[in-house]
Amino acid sequence: MVLDRPGTPLRLTDLPEPVPGPGQVLLRVRACGVCRTDLHVSDGEVPQTRAPLVLGHQIVAERTDADAPGRRVGVPWLGWTDGTCRYCAAGQENLCEHARFTGRDIDGGFAEWAVADERFCLPLGGRDGVLDDVHVAPLLCAGLIGLRTLRAAGDPARVGLYGFGAAAHLVSQIAVWEGREVYAFTRPGDERGQAFAREQGAVWAGGSDTRPDVQLDAALIFAPAGELVPHALRAVRRGGTVVCGGIHMSDIPSFPYSDLWEERVLRSVANLTRADGHELLALAPRVPLHPQVTPYPLERAQDALDDLRSGALKGAAVVVP
Repeated sequence: MVLDRPGTPLRLTDLPEPVPGPGQVLLRVRACGVCRTDLHVSDGEVPQTRAPLVLGHQIVAERTDADAPGRRVGVPWLGWTDGTCRYCAAGQENLCEHARFTGRDIDGGFAEWAVADERFCLPLGGRDGVLDDVHVAPLLCAGLIGLRTLRAAGDPARVGLYGFGAAAHLVSQIAVWEGREVYAFTRPGDERGQAFAREQGAVWAGGSDTRPDVQLDAALIFAPAGELVPHALRAVRRGGTVVCGGIHMSDIPSFPYSDLWEERVLRSVANLTRADGHELLALAPRVPLHPQVTPYPLERAQDALDDLRSGALKGAAVVVP
């Protein structure tokens, strides 16, 4: 399924089997998670760097090379770094000045075949593990960015999650397992989403236009809505932290300095690192994580994007070739 240009539907087509270059491996795709970033690329909010482009950056696949035939791997959003810039040298490869991203700069996993840099293929183990192909796919971005966002908030006892989709439903499970109280904020009136949040362990769930009776230590924003930032700042205590977890967000409106004062912190996270991947994949069977997924056949990848946009999904969508 290819995107020809922003604002157009994905197109089903036959492409030649990709040929791996130096340092790359050929992969047979088994499943690929659908992420809001795919929507942002499709809509032109995150620039498309090649055309036509195969979206998808939560790839579960089998290696086909002679070194590791049949080995199951996961390919995340961060698909290549130079390894030499000042950020890579400092252990901040997620900020690499020349990074390339799966499903934006490199063809992704809405396909039967893909190629990937061997360095960025995360080992997943066999299918007899905790999670099968379809259920492990959302971990490769939703889970990773959720965990990175939580870690960026420090060690909060009470954590609020704004936007209860794929990332929030996974990080909620992790936070509860770690002994934190989770407070979920959905679209106003979304009783279905609030009930889903409670199923994932939230002690309170309500609309983003409301607040619980307690102050939060941290708030994590996964919805791409800048207007939520002032709401989140008002919900956290003195010295609390608000972390924006999305790769794209609408403009943050002006707000009074008093909302930020008293040493509140507003920050973002960008992309992910391979270390994040190893931490999450080791954590998943211990929690254990139970991703809520809706599978779609490859030819219905556009339907998966449309359902994500409309808020019809409960958890994550996964495309299956």
